[in-house]
Amino acid sequence: MKLFSYIVKHDTGFAPNPFWGYCTLANCKPAIRRTAEPGDWIVGLNPKSHGNRIVFAMQVEETLPYSRYFLDKRFAEKVPDYSKNQCIFKCGDNIYNPLTDGGLRQLQSMHSDGERENQKNKAHDLGGTNVLVARHFHYFGRSGPKLPRHLKALKVGRGHRNRFSDKIIADFLEFIAGHPTGVTASPSVWPPHDDSWRQEQR
Repeated sequence: MKLFSYIVKHDTGFAPNPFWGYCTLANCKPAIRRTAEPGDWIVGLNPKSHGNRIVFAMQVEETLPYSRYFLDKRFAEKVPDYSKNQCIFKCGDNIYNPLTDGGLRQLQSMHSDGERENQKNKAHDLGGTNVLVARHFHYFGRSGPKLPRHLKALKVGRGHRNRFSDKIIADFLEFIAGHPTGVTASPSVWPPHDDSWRQEQR
């Protein structure tokens, strides 16, 4: 089992997307998504300027190619829907629609330019090859706990880290097990009067 740690620069509910009963990482962090395997843990911290608090932690259960992710009915609600006003519908990360020629079309989303594809974001996202899926996860959003002193090794600058001692991994698992699972707060960037993040998780 590996433990990956990285900085969540923009905690908007898009990457990761913790809604509808699954925490998914489908965009950003392509190096992690190429190499993480079922059983591995992913930990996202907010930037140093915000205290390096834990934004989320997920144990990877599945890795899916984009076409399978898009067509899987379990994740249909993660396809963005801009006809609805609540943020939970707009921040969906299931944004790559498979085409008959084998390509993928980027849908309107937090990574597109309105209804037009953003080619830079698209190339970056698809470079990760896989979508990471977890049912066992902890999403703290704006209210994440501080890292205890004995887990300071998880702090990272640019990129990510995944080389930790067995003791650090064991200490992390013990620490995170003491926190509630599922979604416990809104993302850090979220309208204050939009409580759609509280929607019952499936």
